[in-house]
Amino acid sequence: MKGFILINAYYDREDYLYQAKRLKEEFAKRGVDANIIRNNQFDLAIENGNLISKYKDYDFCVFLDKDKYALSILDKLGVRLYNQKDAILNCDDKMLTYIELANNGISMPKTLPGILCFDKSATIKIETIDEIEKLGYPLIAKESFGSLGKGIYKIENRDELLKVAEEIKCKPHLFQEDIKESFGKDLRVIVIGGKVVGGMIRKSNGDFRSNIAEGGSGEKAKLSDEIIELSEKIAKLLKLDYCGLDLLFGKNGPILCEVNSNAFFATFEKVTNINVAKLYVEHILKGKK
Repeated sequence: MKGFILINAYYDREDYLYQAKRLKEEFAKRGVDANIIRNNQFDLAIENGNLISKYKDYDFCVFLDKDKYALSILDKLGVRLYNQKDAILNCDDKMLTYIELANNGISMPKTLPGILCFDKSATIKIETIDEIEKLGYPLIAKESFGSLGKGIYKIENRDELLKVAEEIKCKPHLFQEDIKESFGKDLRVIVIGGKVVGGMIRKSNGDFRSNIAEGGSGEKAKLSDEIIELSEKIAKLLKLDYCGLDLLFGKNGPILCEVNSNAFFATFEKVTNINVAKLYVEHILKGKK
């Protein structure tokens, strides 16, 4: 059996590379060759009207890139992807995540999809700002595509709202109510093969975001039956082989913040002593038997 782990052409963060290296190690322990390949050689393309790929001899791909074109080509060529194409696309776009999960009894912040603008010189209408303000201050704006806490804005007043709305008007985005009870902290839950493997409370050093990449810290969490049931339900609805869920601490219970289809697990493994890479590899190999 032979697989490959596809990573981004340019991204060199230590925790990102750790993820691929750990998976490769665990595959090797089980006699499986899993090459780490950077997506930088146009190995997937269209030629003479046909899709071409240099990965035909591989049995599976662990897809750790954000390139939706490479993802779609591999999917159309029938490569078994972890995660699968639609699961990744629905998680990469934060607004699509909420839409996909809506009407399933999952608590989420009140969310307004951003009104897209295709003209940088256009003026945002005052009635649009008035409607967003009904979320109350502070409120949160998010670019729909982004990770590691980037592209997220906490807005305290109308002047800040006008500034941020102008800045992101030509990007896919959304606006949300702020969950004040969860300021600077959240719960990261990892689910593999439909089963929760553990949780980690993330806390900031003063920022409203709790991301480890923004200076936050993590500690092992004890998960309630409610959290486990909710997390497994979300992973099942999104058809995810692997994911990290970010849950906020609401006054009436957990509230879904985001779902990450390729959640980093370096800090998670360290603070929980759970071998995430091993569990993920075992799930993949079980599916390939």
